[in-house]
Amino acid sequence: MTDKRKVRKAVFPVAGLGTRFLPATKSVPKEMLTVVDKPIIQYVVDEALEAGIEHFVFVTGRNKHVIEDYFDIHFELQQTLRERSKKAEMTILAEQLPKAGTVSFTRQQEPLGLGHAVWCAREIVGNEPFALLLPDMIMRGEPGCMRGMIDLYAQSGGNIIAVEECAPDQAHKYGIVGVGETVGDGFRITSMVEKPARGTAPSNFFINGRYILQPEIFSILEDQERGAGNEIQLTDAMLKLLKSQDFAGYVFRGETYDCGAKDGFILANVAFALERDDIRPHVEAQFKALVQGLK
Repeated sequence: MTDKRKVRKAVFPVAGLGTRFLPATKSVPKEMLTVVDKPIIQYVVDEALEAGIEHFVFVTGRNKHVIEDYFDIHFELQQTLRERSKKAEMTILAEQLPKAGTVSFTRQQEPLGLGHAVWCAREIVGNEPFALLLPDMIMRGEPGCMRGMIDLYAQSGGNIIAVEECAPDQAHKYGIVGVGETVGDGFRITSMVEKPARGTAPSNFFINGRYILQPEIFSILEDQERGAGNEIQLTDAMLKLLKSQDFAGYVFRGETYDCGAKDGFILANVAFALERDDIRPHVEAQFKALVQGLK
């Protein structure tokens, strides 16, 4: 019988060093870099909240204590805002503060890859399905990507991977899935291949950094040999799980910004600034002028 137990927990692997954003990330975790006025990680957590996630598991590393502090009460700041009657700011902080007991942190002591980071969350997740959200990727769409995945999961159960379409001649840059029969509002995944050689990709649907996985993935990761980059690869473990469990693909039709890359980070700032009523009137004309000036 296909497992359809409720997805209550989400894992966020935030132990990465963020070397592509040095020197900024020398002292500030890349997940805490801001898009407009919110840290990248807040957008990803908001997506999980919209999907009904109840417990948030952060897999951290050294120098990531700032993330733990961010998801906590800052008494001195709150007192200062209260004394200055900054009610709007106090409301924002209150809305973004997780409920007590709904956030957990665990360490990934060694940088052994995404698969290892997921395995580090095993004791907190326990024997239940869970969501996995890569914190570099900010999604924008209605419904949110994870919300759509949860809806598909209610139809299909099993494991869900969010995918997007790319130009066929770009498929060699991504992790690509094979497409089977229709399942609910998605499709059956028949295969997965990481960066296939040109002309050999099974489709043009690429994995975009959102997953719903059954807990059996942990026992596979326990004994998973190192793969590409001498790291424990999640894709390798999912391929093994595919032999015994169903995987479905959810096609996300919104916009995705890879904030782990400088161009994606800048585009995210522009896009989210332009959708803000309090900012757009002040920056839209200047953005256009900058673009015209470069021509």
